[in-house]
Amino acid sequence: MRRWLVFASFILCVSPLVGAHTMMMTQVLVSFGQPDAVDVKIDVDLTLLLGSPERYYEVATESPERQKKDLERIVPKVTENLQLFVGQQRLQLVFRGFSAAKAQQADYLDASMSKLSTLTFVAALPAGAGPLKLVVPFGAEVDYPVAYTVQIPSAHLSVTRWVEEGVHESDPFVWAGKVLTFNPDALPWPRQLALYLRLGFRHIVPEGADHILFVLGLFFLGITWRKLLSQTTVFTVAHATTLFLSTYGIFSLPSRYVEPAIALSIAFIAIENVIKPRLGPGRLAIVFGFGLVHGLGFASSLSDIPFPKTDFIVALLGFNFGVDLGQLFVIALAFLAVGGFRNRPWFRRGIAIPCSLAIAAVGLFWGIQRIFHYWT
Repeated sequence: MRRWLVFASFILCVSPLVGAHTMMMTQVLVSFGQPDAVDVKIDVDLTLLLGSPERYYEVATESPERQKKDLERIVPKVTENLQLFVGQQRLQLVFRGFSAAKAQQADYLDASMSKLSTLTFVAALPAGAGPLKLVVPFGAEVDYPVAYTVQIPSAHLSVTRWVEEGVHESDPFVWAGKVLTFNPDALPWPRQLALYLRLGFRHIVPEGADHILFVLGLFFLGITWRKLLSQTTVFTVAHATTLFLSTYGIFSLPSRYVEPAIALSIAFIAIENVIKPRLGPGRLAIVFGFGLVHGLGFASSLSDIPFPKTDFIVALLGFNFGVDLGQLFVIALAFLAVGGFRNRPWFRRGIAIPCSLAIAAVGLFWGIQRIFHYWT
């Protein structure tokens, strides 16, 4: 009965998050992936443009031939509703592809549900270097707000601006020349620290699913301050050590060794929670060893991120602290979810063991998957 109460509490906590996905909005993503052009992705609910949810569902599910003819009328309307300008010159979007929203018929017909279909384009950049902005004309048939995001993949940078209803153009995004570059040395050290702190946090939440599972594996050994503090401290010292050594070029390993090892470390820690749930020197040594491996994984993710030459240590510390904050955030969420039951006699049998087994299963799956990916 108590386990069912835990399960019911979990469902009650999760259900508001599920409902949050019904927010109506439009998304425009501009990516500077090449020097002479930008890739544009528009996620839009076509109900307004097509006049009814029934018509939207018809377009989404019709044959490719009929859909192609309909898209010849839809695409120009979408590009009129969402216009991109460089300075005073409008970019000419060349249509590349369409992917209909993956939803059931009932979802299409439900006006409260957001059904975003994706249209992809490419646009040549003009010779000038005017600011890039999004213009949403008066009367545009789109759902507000419009999330306008500009990305520089090579620099792992992303800037999002929101265009609310009644506002018809975004703030400009300034770029220089035909090759968009990011020079971290142009930033003062406090802004560098904040920038790399965000990058480190994002590397854990939401991008670091494997690191999140490892931290949860440490969490489910037992929810006491002694167990949590000792394990996370050892793990932090270990991954910080190899992160610094690898970034400075002193020591590193290829991804074909590191990535499978990270996945298998998740499974090992979780299985040990089940068969040997004790904190001792052996457990801490294992956590330290796996922390060294995870640090190499963090370092490999930094290989494409531009680091400043003058304040390198500030940026590296910022990234490392961001990783630590991400880990603490994961632990805090886990504690809020199940920490209230930690002193119940059924906690280990009803929560810690099942969760550890689930984590181990995912770790083993990822380990096998990565071994086949890198070694076959």
